[in-house]
Amino acid sequence: MSGTGGTWLILGASSAMARALTRKVAEAGAAVFVAGRDAADLEAIAGDCRLRGAAEAAALAFDARDPSGYEAIRRTLEGREGPLNIAVFVGSMPPQEEIDADPLLIEGVIADSFAGPATLLTLLAPLVEASGGTVVGVGSVAGDRGRIGNYVYGAAKAGFHTYMSGLRNRLTRAGAHAVTVKPGFVDTAMTWGLPGLFLVAPPEKVADDILSAVRKRRDVIYTPFFWRYIMLIIRSVPERIFKKLSV
Repeated sequence: MSGTGGTWLILGASSAMARALTRKVAEAGAAVFVAGRDAADLEAIAGDCRLRGAAEAAALAFDARDPSGYEAIRRTLEGREGPLNIAVFVGSMPPQEEIDADPLLIEGVIADSFAGPATLLTLLAPLVEASGGTVVGVGSVAGDRGRIGNYVYGAAKAGFHTYMSGLRNRLTRAGAHAVTVKPGFVDTAMTWGLPGLFLVAPPEKVADDILSAVRKRRDVIYTPFFWRYIMLIIRSVPERIFKKLSV
């Protein structure tokens, strides 16, 4: 499967979307490093990768709120053969009403959904450039416009989208690439139980769309594809009307 070789670093590997992508790149024979906070779960994922045919699989500690561990990740990946590909699935979305009651939660949302991943990606960018690899940054349609139900999370993802655009500009000059992924509603732990969900996609569909985007060197994708048109409509609503809507 073209686009799945070399080494893959999967950040936030315990998420449903990350698991689906990890399985696919492992089955294609890539070396896979799964990173996150749940050590026991990561070891289980790495073991599954080895059974699926990964050239190598290991678990790495990654906490978006603790950059002291980032240098160890860089050292692990330094000097590896083939393209270094990084997929970012990190983020947190407390209910907006909880944030309204405790604004100190905002710092954690920004660290998880933007600042932490951006810090590590900046540290690893020279390795991606040297290897001609790809960065996959998973954002959200929530970052396209501030909505009353999740505007803090949306603001963090909007910042991450802008960072990915700049990183793409940088990596392109070295023959590497970055693709921004904007999922709509996906069947994950983050969306379970949320009201008003529709057209919920399975994580495997998102993983397939991501790998297709990597192979084709796409810049920005919505997944499933129809979210591009849904968000076009939402962005087109005049602010004087939009501020009265509950979307």
